Amino acid sequence: VNARQLSRMQRHALLVNTSRGGLVNEHDLAAALCSGQIAGAAADVVSREPIVADNPLLTAPHCLITPHMAWSSLAARQRLMQTTAENVAAFLAGKPINVVNG
Repeated sequence: VNARQLSRMQRHALLVNTSRGGLVNEHDLAAALCSGQIAGAAADVVSREPIVADNPLLTAPHCLITPHMAWSSLAARQRLMQTTAENVAAFLAGKPINVVNG
């Protein structure tokens, strides 16, 4: 997402990036936020993680940045731990599951 694409958004639009930080030009997004070109942004990812002190989104108005953890709801973490325990138990029983290149 670059300046040209941001300029096509409506002024009340919110940009949400939970995909990859590099997909959004952070300087262009910060400029769009500062000028009021769009209403706000939320990012769970940034171009360089951990985020660097001079990232323009840190000082942009109406910008929410989360620590690349949007996926980790309580239910998602519980499911991950349950699946891990099942995989280990099956492997120890000599019947591995979720085998890659088996």
